[in-house]
Amino acid sequence: MIDIRKLKELVKLMVGNDLTELDLRDPEEQVTLRRPNQWSATASAPAAPAAAVPAAAAPVAPPAIEAAPAPADSTSDAGLVAIACPMVGTFYAAASPDASAFVTVGATVDADTVVCMVEAMKIFNEIKADCSGTIERVCVGNGDAVEYGQDLFMVRPA
Repeated sequence: MIDIRKLKELVKLMVGNDLTELDLRDPEEQVTLRRPNQWSATASAPAAPAAAVPAAAAPVAPPAIEAAPAPADSTSDAGLVAIACPMVGTFYAAASPDASAFVTVGATVDADTVVCMVEAMKIFNEIKADCSGTIERVCVGNGDAVEYGQDLFMVRPA
């Protein structure tokens, strides 16, 4: 069973070094800790709760209950086409932290325009628009975890 003092020290190290995920393993124990990215542009994406999972089953604190995000105004989405995420991973709006975003609100895209990257299993995958039009809304923040089928962008068709 994992020592609670060790767990508290790991959480302090995560916060002190601004880490969003920590995964430690040895032959006797495994610990995975996650916390939300505090610098993300949108706060509507659900954050993964911190959890400790030793190799031998041990009690885990129940996740905190989060408020449900407000439903999107369906009238503002009338006529828009969603660019959905094709995989589970991490959304990146630019190729590197110091580069400009692939697209922003108001940008014109066509089917072959790269709109973002999604990192999955240490592989960066370019995501193309697959439609033509103007970006009306960016639905996720840079560095946010994204799910299969989640809307990344809303496009007004050309």
